[in-house]
Amino acid sequence: MYYIGYDIGSSSIKVALVDAKSGANIITKNEPEAEMEILAVQNDWAEQDPEMWWNYICIATKKAIAESGIDASKITGIGISYQMHGLVVVDENLKSLRNSIIWCDSRAVAIGNKAFNDLEEKCTEHLLNSPGNFTASKLKWVKDNEPEVYDKIHKYMLPGDFIAAKLSGKVCTTKNSLSEGILWDYKEDKVADWLLEYYGISPSLTPEVVDNFTNQGEVHAKASEITGLPKGIPIVYRAGDQPNNALSLNVFNPGEVAATGGTSGVIYAVTDQLKSKESIRINNFAHINYAKNLKNVGKLLCINGSGILYRWLKNNLGDISYEEMNEKASQVAVGSEGVSILPFGNGAERMLNNTNIGAHFVNVNFNIHNNGHLYRAALEGIAFSFVYGMEILKNDNAKIDVIRAGNDNLFRSEIFSNTVATLIGQEIEIYNTTGAIGAARAVGLRNGDFKTFGENITNNDHVMTFVPLKNKKAYEEAYQNWKTELEKKLSK
Repeated sequence: MYYIGYDIGSSSIKVALVDAKSGANIITKNEPEAEMEILAVQNDWAEQDPEMWWNYICIATKKAIAESGIDASKITGIGISYQMHGLVVVDENLKSLRNSIIWCDSRAVAIGNKAFNDLEEKCTEHLLNSPGNFTASKLKWVKDNEPEVYDKIHKYMLPGDFIAAKLSGKVCTTKNSLSEGILWDYKEDKVADWLLEYYGISPSLTPEVVDNFTNQGEVHAKASEITGLPKGIPIVYRAGDQPNNALSLNVFNPGEVAATGGTSGVIYAVTDQLKSKESIRINNFAHINYAKNLKNVGKLLCINGSGILYRWLKNNLGDISYEEMNEKASQVAVGSEGVSILPFGNGAERMLNNTNIGAHFVNVNFNIHNNGHLYRAALEGIAFSFVYGMEILKNDNAKIDVIRAGNDNLFRSEIFSNTVATLIGQEIEIYNTTGAIGAARAVGLRNGDFKTFGENITNNDHVMTFVPLKNKKAYEEAYQNWKTELEKKLSK
C-alpha cells in the first residue's frame, strides 16, 4: 500500500509517493520544470491562478504513478502541504472568482495593522498574532476593492483547502489552516468570527471546520479520471508548508525546533504556552497536532536575509561553487578576523520590528581580508541572525531542546551549523526529506502513532548530527561583536 503527498509551493507543485508501512520514498516529481508564474500587476502584489496549481497536480500525479510503476489502486490516502497565508475565493460551483492573493503579496498590510491597533489586546490574547498581511486581511481587501467579486463569494479558502475541494468536491478547512490565516481564536477554541465581523465579513463564508488526521473528503469520479487516483480514497491531512516541514522533521513536541536556511530562514519552535508578547515579530500557528486536549502551537520566526546573501556572494565574487566557497571559508578563523556581515538585505525584517536596515559589510581591511573572509563572515552573519532569532523565541515562552533541519540548505555547511549549535548549546539533527514526502507520510497518522512515525523518519532520513563545540569562547566573542554592529544600525 502507498500514500501520496502534495506540496503546493509558489515555485512548483511537488508530489511524492511513499510506502505506507515503512514511510520510504518511492518517487518524487515536480511540475512544471520551469518555475510557475507569479503575477505582479502592481508593486508589492503577488498572485497565482489556483487552476494552474490544480492542472500541475493532475500532471504530476499521473507522471508519478506511471514512472514509479506502482498499482494506483493501492494508493490509500492523500496528504496536502501548501504555501501559507494565501487567499482563494470560490463560487457555489467551486470555481475560483479571481487569482489567489498569495503569501508574499503585501497589499493588505495597512488593513491588518489598523485591525491590530484597534483590537490589540484581543488580538494578542485570542489570536496570539497581529492580523497583519494574512488571509483575513486579504479577504477584507477584496471586499473593499472588488465588491463585484466579493458579492459572488460562496467560501474563502487557503490554497490547501482549494486543492482538497478540487479532489473531493467537499469544501472544508481545519483549525490549522484557519490559524495560518489568523482566523482562529485560541482562547475560545473556535473561528475568530469577531475579527470577520470587525472587517464586515459574514462568518457564513468560512468553510466547515474538520479535524486533521480524519477523513476530510474522498476523491470523486471526475478527479479520479483526470489524476489517475483511485476513486473514494480519503484526504486525511493538510497543513501549511512550515508546520508540515516540522512534521517532516519529526518536530511535534515542546522544545523541538524545525529550521530552514534557504533563500530566507525560518525557525519554527513548538510550545504548549498559549501566550505571546512578541505578536508583531513572531507568528503563532496551531501545530499539526493541535487539539482541545493538546494545544501545541508553532512559534514561527522568519529571517528574510539568509541564504540569499550567500547566493549573492556566489553570483558576484567569481561564481564558484558553494563547496568551493565553504572550503575557502574554512581556512579562515572563527570571527573572520574582525569582518562582520549583517545579512538583512532582503527587505524589512519582521524580527527587527519591520525595520529595513539593509545588508552591511563591516570592518573589511583591503590589506588582510580576501574572499574567504567574506564567505566565512557571511555564514557566521546568517548563523548569528538565527541565534538572535532564537533568543527572541526563548524570550517568548519557547524552549529549545533540539533543532532539526533539512539537508538541502545552509545547514549542510559545517561552519554555519557548528556556529548555531555552539552558541545555542543544542544539537542540530540533519534529515534528508521534503515537504511532499512529509505530507504523504502524514496520512499514516490516522492511527495517532506519532512515536512510530518519528522512528521511521529517523530510520529513513537521518543524515548526521552537529554537536555543540566545547571551546565556544571565540564564537561568543564573534557573536557579541556582530550584535554590537547590529545594535548600532538599529539605533540610527
